[in-house]
Amino acid sequence: MIEAIEELERVIKEIAPFSVVEIEVPPQEELGDISTPQAMALAKILKKPPRTIASDIIDRLSTSDIFRSAEIAGPGFINLRFSDAYLQNWLRRVLRGEESALIRKVNQPKKINVEFVSANPTGPLHLGHGRGAATGMAIVNLLRKAGNSVVAEYYINDAGRQVRLLGESVFARYKELLGIRYPFPDDGYRGEYVREIALRILNKIGSVYRESSFEEVAEFFIKNSIEIMMERIKEDLHAFGVYFDNYQSERELYINGDVDSAIEFLRSSGYLYEKDGALWFASSRFGDDKDRVLKKSDGDYTYFSSDIAYHKKKIDRGFDLIINIWGADHHGYIPRLRAVLKALSYPEDRLKIHLVQMVNLLRSGRPVQMSKRAGEFVTLKEIMDEVGVDSTKFIFLTRSPDSHLDFDIEVAKKQSSENPVYYVQYAHARVMSIFRFAEEQGISKDKLRDISIGLLGLEEERRLIKKLIQYPLVFEKALRSLEPHRITFYLQELAGLFHSYYNRYRFVNEDKELTNARLCLAKVTGTILKEGLEILGVNAPERM
Repeated sequence: MIEAIEELERVIKEIAPFSVVEIEVPPQEELGDISTPQAMALAKILKKPPRTIASDIIDRLSTSDIFRSAEIAGPGFINLRFSDAYLQNWLRRVLRGEESALIRKVNQPKKINVEFVSANPTGPLHLGHGRGAATGMAIVNLLRKAGNSVVAEYYINDAGRQVRLLGESVFARYKELLGIRYPFPDDGYRGEYVREIALRILNKIGSVYRESSFEEVAEFFIKNSIEIMMERIKEDLHAFGVYFDNYQSERELYINGDVDSAIEFLRSSGYLYEKDGALWFASSRFGDDKDRVLKKSDGDYTYFSSDIAYHKKKIDRGFDLIINIWGADHHGYIPRLRAVLKALSYPEDRLKIHLVQMVNLLRSGRPVQMSKRAGEFVTLKEIMDEVGVDSTKFIFLTRSPDSHLDFDIEVAKKQSSENPVYYVQYAHARVMSIFRFAEEQGISKDKLRDISIGLLGLEEERRLIKKLIQYPLVFEKALRSLEPHRITFYLQELAGLFHSYYNRYRFVNEDKELTNARLCLAKVTGTILKEGLEILGVNAPERM
């Protein structure tokens, strides 16, 4: 497929050198194996009818042995079918373990920062955080697989009113554990986890602060509460198979002078002004709907000030691309952040922001009540413990992150086709079971001969082969759009074709040549199932 993509790109760029080539899988099999609408996209640029441009593209492809046929459809679609020789050569390359048959590395690897999760350290991770974690890690895997240098980063919001409230909430529980009545803050955090943090602090220091006021010990309780909460967050993330290369503390940005430095940079550029005793950033000059306060009249910085410092630090670290994966409630922050990066002379196209919608948790179609331990929401850990990491992660990745997701616990626990991850993992396990049986018959998968595609003439076999060869295109589209759910959809479709084929035909039979061909087909299927699952961060089990 990669050669097919490159051949189409070569031919189309002979006609229009700066065009971005679009390649698709036709909606109906009878239309072909791949198609491109490029002729219609180029019609205005080249000032020619789309079908004329399509005819020119096909003429230039006529010498290629990749395609068996090429046709013009409708207003100018080009539908193409692969030659058997090309399909066979591609299958052989996958059998030999050539990664270049599945993945096209980027020509110019980039240094990329991907910030995701970044949950406030004021409570456990909930399902929305989990969906962001699964999405972010899959995007990191996609980018790394393509050859980029990627830093996965977590921004710790450990400054300001929220963490102070956490510290005071823990202090109130600490007093309570000592048998002392103490007013709980009105907006405090009331989950059971707050009591657990207080108990850990009590076990560490005893009753040393029995007579103290919160103001006297605020820094101690805030710092220790954050550390304990972050420890728990990291444990949950590691259990979920999500790892970060760097944790950036908001507090450190103030301590190290990064906030002051960023503000002085904007001031020296002429983008700040004072009004009503406050310091303002003229963000409306860069596309924001209004100017933003950086320092309030009481002298306190706003959260936006540390956001500016954080992103300036990213730029100073030399990233070619900055990707932020945020919760949907951060939608209003996008224009102001883009304004900042413009003011910092960072190219606008080098910032990508993806919003992740919340998750509706159901049990047999009914909404789930709140968590007893978290107090306000069901935690990611509770779902991992009941459903399993793989099911949780895969279901999070079954839809585009910017669309709402219904997560039904009972469906996620089923060992049937209703559970999408079970359906895909079972396909891989079946491939492994085929080879265990083959080895019992004296056939080693490591000694399979080159595949003979001429023996695989059944309709189910041809459909499976054509689905397999789509994987490089699916990967490229997922990479270009940063949408890992495209791979999830593909794996479900591939698993469906394989299960159907498996249920109808024997892989090991009396015909040695046919057995070899089918085992080769099974091996390629297993390879691609595993490749896709690894990008999603999901296991490819050998037994189920």
